[in-house]
Amino acid sequence: MPTADALRIAQARGLDLVEVSPEADPPVCRIMDFGKYRYEQGKREKISRKHQQTAKVKEIRFHPNIDPHDLEIKSKKAKEFLAEGHKVRITVRFKGREIIYPEHGNEVINQLVENVKDVGAVEMKPKMFGRSITLVIGPVRSHHDKSTNKET
Repeated sequence: MPTADALRIAQARGLDLVEVSPEADPPVCRIMDFGKYRYEQGKREKISRKHQQTAKVKEIRFHPNIDPHDLEIKSKKAKEFLAEGHKVRITVRFKGREIIYPEHGNEVINQLVENVKDVGAVEMKPKMFGRSITLVIGPVRSHHDKSTNKET
């Protein structure tokens, strides 16, 4: 159908002539209410963004000379974050002359990884950045799936 005829039909119905596929030979057009189409498309995008889950990265900071009880409490908090599906960044910060003994920081990290191994797995190995050691722990997939199935 010629473009002029299609345009005349669209105007007679009070609608718009919208080019759907310009690459096709001949180009494909459609008669529709373009404003309504854009509104519904925006609603669909908003709903899809609403249902999309994003994993947040939570950070927990330690010092190499942390008390065992404090480490236990922070381990429980890390387990909560991992159970919710978030990633956890563990940072051991050294003050003053503590930097001389980085193995103390590694011991703290190893102890924490051991405490949360049932709900989390190491995603990024420990790395030294300036005066701190950092690693990232992500949730174990099977544990996160079980917790979401209980809610539904």
